[in-house]
Amino acid sequence: MMDRSAGILLHISSLPSRYGIGDLGPESFAFADFLESAGQTWWQILPISPTEQVSGNSPYSGLSAFAGNILLISPEYLVKDGLLEKEDLPENVKNTDKVDFEKATEVKIDLLEKSFRNFRNNAGKELKDAFEKFCKEEDDWLESYSLYAALKTKYKKSSWQDWPEGIKFRQEAAIRKVKEELKEGIQKEQFFQFLFYRQWFSLKSYCNSKGIRIFGDIPFYVGLDSSDVWAGPGLFKLNESLEPVAVSGVPPDYFSETGQLWGTPVFRWAEKKKEVHHWWKRRLKQCLRIYDLLRLDHFRAFSDYWEVPAGEETAINGKWQKGPGASFFKELKEELPDLPLVAEDLGDIDQAVHDLMDQFQLPGMRILQFAFGDKPGENLYAPHMHIKNSLVYTGTHDNNTVRGWVESASAKERRNLSQYTGRRITPARAPEVLIRMALGSVAHIAVAPMQDYLGLGEEAIMNRPSVAKGNWLWRMQEGQASPELGRKIKNWTVLYGRQPKAEKKKSRLKE
Repeated sequence: MMDRSAGILLHISSLPSRYGIGDLGPESFAFADFLESAGQTWWQILPISPTEQVSGNSPYSGLSAFAGNILLISPEYLVKDGLLEKEDLPENVKNTDKVDFEKATEVKIDLLEKSFRNFRNNAGKELKDAFEKFCKEEDDWLESYSLYAALKTKYKKSSWQDWPEGIKFRQEAAIRKVKEELKEGIQKEQFFQFLFYRQWFSLKSYCNSKGIRIFGDIPFYVGLDSSDVWAGPGLFKLNESLEPVAVSGVPPDYFSETGQLWGTPVFRWAEKKKEVHHWWKRRLKQCLRIYDLLRLDHFRAFSDYWEVPAGEETAINGKWQKGPGASFFKELKEELPDLPLVAEDLGDIDQAVHDLMDQFQLPGMRILQFAFGDKPGENLYAPHMHIKNSLVYTGTHDNNTVRGWVESASAKERRNLSQYTGRRITPARAPEVLIRMALGSVAHIAVAPMQDYLGLGEEAIMNRPSVAKGNWLWRMQEGQASPELGRKIKNWTVLYGRQPKAEKKKSRLKE
C-alpha cells in the first residue's frame, strides 16, 4: 500500500455530468482513464454518505455511516441495466459549473422512482437475484437505514427526534405497524442502495483493473439525525428522552477563541466499550470493502476527544475525555491485520496521539500550505522535515487552492515561500511549485487536489470550514482533465519516482 506513489483528490460530486452533480457514470470511468494516463496510483475522494440540505449537504454530516448517497447514482447506467429507457433521460439538462443539489434531487429521484417501478414490473431473474443477495449480505445496516429513510420521506424530512413517540423510541408494536405500512417504501430504499453499491463496485473494479486505488475518507462522528443514532441510541451519550447530554467539538486555540462546537453526539466509549467497539469494527470493515485505503478524519479523538455539555453555545466549557486508544486498534488489527488506514493528524496534536500512530505505524499528513508561517526551518510541514511513513498534500478539501492561498497569504508567508524555493513565486506559478515540492518529498504518497493541477483560484475552494453555506459545490468542467494535462502530470510523476509499481518495473527492463 505504501509504495512511493501519487494521487489526485477529487470528489465524485465534482465530476462533470448533465444532472446537477457528478456521479458514478461515464465521467467517473473517464477520470479513472485520466488518472492512469497521468501515472497516478490513488484517487482520493470525500465521504459518500447520504446528505441533506439542512446540514449544507456536507459529506461529513451524513445520514448514515453505511449507506451511499443515491444522488451519485448514474442515470446512464440505469439505462444499461434496462431499468430506464434512453428516452427517459432529460435532454435539456446542461453540465453546471457548480453542484445544484436541488436540481439533482428533482431530476434523479424522479428517475430512480421510475427505475424502481420498472424493476418491480419487468426486471429479469438475474437482477432480482442480485438484489435479494445484496439485501441479505447488507442486512445488518440496510434494514434499519431503509426504514429510517422511508420514515424521513413519510415525515417530510423531519428529524427522528420529532417523529411520533412510539417510532422515536422504536417501540416494538409501533415499529411493526410502520414496517407493514411502509413496506413498499422500505423496499424502494433498499433498491436505491442496491443500485448505488452496484455502480460503486463497478467503478472500483474498473479503477483497480487500471492500477488505480480508491482512497476514501470517513468522519469520526455521525450526526444526531442519522439512522445510526436512531437505530442504536445506546451507543451515544443520550438521556432517557434521547436528547444528547454531551456533544462534540474542539477546544479554543490560536484560530478560534471559542473553539468549534460541532454538536454531534459523542460515543459511550467507556460505558459501552464492547458495543461501541463492535459498531466501529463493522463500520471500518464495511469501508475497507469500499475503499483500498481509508483516511480517519479527526484521528486525535481515538486518543482523547473534546466533550462539551449539551446546550452550551460555544466549545469553551468542554473537557478532554479518554478515547478508545490502543485497545481498540489491537482488536481491529486481529480482524484487519494490514490496517490500511491514514490518520488525519492536523491541528493541535499531543504526544499521546503521536504515540498511538507510532504503535500501529499509521501514516499522518503533511500539508505544504502550513509550512511557511513561523520558522519554516523547524516546521514539520516543510519538505525537509517530512518522513517516509506519511502523506504529503499541497492542500486538502478544507484549504484554499494553492493559487488562492498565495493570493491571500501574509507577507511573511510569501517571503518565506520565496526564500525557501530561492525565487519569487507568483500566484499563477505557485500550484506547479508546490505540486513539484510534494512529488519530491520523501513521503510515501503525494496528493494534490484537482483544482491545483488546474491552477484554479479561491473560486474553486471545496469547503470553508468556518462558513455554513456555499460549500461542496465546486465542479470540474468537461475537457479540463485533458490529455495534455495528463501527459504533464505523468512526466512530473515519473521525474520524482512516483509512477505505479508496474511502470517502474517496465522502465527498469528497458534500461
